[in-house]
Order: sequence, then structure tokens, then C-alpha cells
Amino acid sequence: MNTLKEEVFRFCTEFVHSRISRIKASIAEIEESLQSETKSSAGDKHETGRAMIQLEREKLGAQLAEAERMFQILLRTAKTSVSNKGVLGSLVFTSAGNYYLSVSAGEFKNSELSVFCISAATPIGKLLLGKEVGNEVSFRDKKITVLEIK
Repeated sequence: MNTLKEEVFRFCTEFVHSRISRIKASIAEIEESLQSETKSSAGDKHETGRAMIQLEREKLGAQLAEAERMFQILLRTAKTSVSNKGVLGSLVFTSAGNYYLSVSAGEFKNSELSVFCISAATPIGKLLLGKEVGNEVSFRDKKITVLEIK
């Protein structure tokens, strides 16, 4: 992997690890709340509180599963070989911006340029998959040319 690609991969990895850590911390707080709810008095108010806490726990569980799925995609991305086509793990430079096909992690910036870290399942990601240098895609009524792929 070239240095820029390694930097962007590291950025995505840190993004996913941070997200997983935040979600796990929230789950721990929820479980602590659930324990303290159990120790309080019984009644309708108690049951409603427990139900709301449980719903929040389920929501966080789904978010954690999604973040862990993102991490698995990143692991596959690291093993993706260099290709002359847009594939998972490709750094695609276009006339409309630079994209890293991996996970949706926002914008990576360094002193030289910025790269949007996107999932291959996003609309622009789907368009860039399989494309080669010189290919054009149309996104939001705008022609985008693939300039370089690393």
C-alpha cells in the first residue's frame, strides 16, 4: 500500500474503533442503569423505565453490530490487492473529488488533499465500482471522470 492509502486506511480504522468504543461505553451505562432500576421500587413507573432502558439497549446493540460489520469490511479492505479498477480498498481520484472505497468514515484531510471515505454501497460508491481510469459516470446530473486509481 502506498503512504496516502495507508494514512486513509488508518483514518478509517480509528473512526471505526472510536465508534465501537463509544457504543460499548453507552451500553455499559445502560446496563448500569438497568441494574439500578432493578433495585428501585416496583410498579408501573418502574416497568416503563425498564422498558425504555431495554429499548435503548437494543438500539445500541444494533449500532454495535453495524460498527463491527464495518470493521470486518475494513479487514477485507486491507487485504484487497491493487487493481486498475474501482474495487473495495481502491483510492479513486476523480474530476469531482477523491474517494476511498471502504467504509463510510467521513472526510480524511492531510496537507495535500482530501479524500472522502465511502462505503461501496453508497450511490457514488456503486458508480465507481468496476470503473477504470478514463471512464465517466453521471452523478446528480454531473459528469465525473475517473482520473487515477491506486
